[in-house]
Amino acid sequence: MPENKSPIGLSWEPKLPSFSTTPKIETDKSKHPPEVGAAWKPSTELVDGLFVPPNNPRKVNKLIRKQVKDTAGKNWFHMPAPTITPELKKDLQLLKLRSAIDPKRHYKKGESKSLPKYFQVGTVVESPLDFFSSRLAKRERKASLADELLSNTTLGVYRKRKVREIEEARRPGGVEKWKIKGRQSFKRAKQRRH
Repeated sequence: MPENKSPIGLSWEPKLPSFSTTPKIETDKSKHPPEVGAAWKPSTELVDGLFVPPNNPRKVNKLIRKQVKDTAGKNWFHMPAPTITPELKKDLQLLKLRSAIDPKRHYKKGESKSLPKYFQVGTVVESPLDFFSSRLAKRERKASLADELLSNTTLGVYRKRKVREIEEARRPGGVEKWKIKGRQSFKRAKQRRH
């Protein structure tokens, strides 16, 4: 019976004695060692067709490190790194630019230019005592932070005013755009005087 090599190294078959009458031809496998990959393990590492971890502590530690999930560490209670979706990415970018959102609040300057790797997103549960004072109504609640900021009218007024101020500062005003600035203007003024 020809030996079928499965693509995965974790296949197992019971060892049965061969009842065939034809003599078995043994070939020397040491001349052509098979390639060792992530999916296939050589027969020396398989015990009864099953993979057994090595006794060498260095190899064991290497296997354990490969299997450990990506977390923030013991001091952060093994907080996992979440998968970043486009919605999460937009919310993180908005949080980075929060100093430009509200003119009355001032924040520390962010240290890193990249997005954080480990973070958690939660939902604020309001107290029943704040039912009339600081509770958001259902129509004011939005799915993401970006939608909530866009629906805010006071923020919209502030944003439009700031855009108008920036456009006015960049637009050349009246006669100023026709004036020639630089050394040539001094020469022309001197020629007009004489």
